[in-house]
Amino acid sequence: MLYTAILNTVQEGAELITDGESTEKTLSIIELIKSGGTAGQVIILLLFVLLLVASYIYFERLFAIKSASRVDTNFMNQIKDHVSNGKIDSAQVLCAQVNSPVSRLISKGISRIGKPLEDINTAIENAGRLEVYGLEKNVSVLATISGAAPMIGFLGTVVGMILAIFELANAGGTIQMDVLASGLYTAMTTTVAGLIVGIVSYICFNHLVARTNKVIHQMEANSVEFLDLLNEPI
Repeated sequence: MLYTAILNTVQEGAELITDGESTEKTLSIIELIKSGGTAGQVIILLLFVLLLVASYIYFERLFAIKSASRVDTNFMNQIKDHVSNGKIDSAQVLCAQVNSPVSRLISKGISRIGKPLEDINTAIENAGRLEVYGLEKNVSVLATISGAAPMIGFLGTVVGMILAIFELANAGGTIQMDVLASGLYTAMTTTVAGLIVGIVSYICFNHLVARTNKVIHQMEANSVEFLDLLNEPI
């Protein structure tokens, strides 16, 4: 009987410890944010807005760049046929129908046919700069967010530590964790949130840059091919 009673007592103690551990592990992200106080919540809200802005820019630019990179493989062959046969108007109509960065560059070059080759090349380069500017629209904002978000998170860290030290100074010589908790929550949650937003924005920025460079190389290759066509002897 004594052994059974001791065993039951040990089992009940183990259950209590397990319940305590499970209670400690159920602290949610929402509760962490709420525990950070007003300063922490304001900084988290600001970081969340930056994350939304970064997500919008990323997907909007991604779809735009993806659309710009679509070029019919037969497009340049048709342009060659039209230009070689003197059908300049047909070539212009084809460029207008395709309506892509590559086709707009070729259209600019076709409109300069009859002028010196250097002038045609300059016109295509100027049009190319405008196309690149359009592709890179708002991408620099992603770079700004990727750098600013961790800084804002570190600002929350400083604010949280200031609050913790202030509460500690007013604690009357007794150190209690619940007094320091608000400031520490602010410090930790804002740092993590800032790093998450910064890392996501940085990855999105570099992905867009890589996709944009691919389109730029595509435009350059087609422009060179068009200029080579004009250089061919009749």
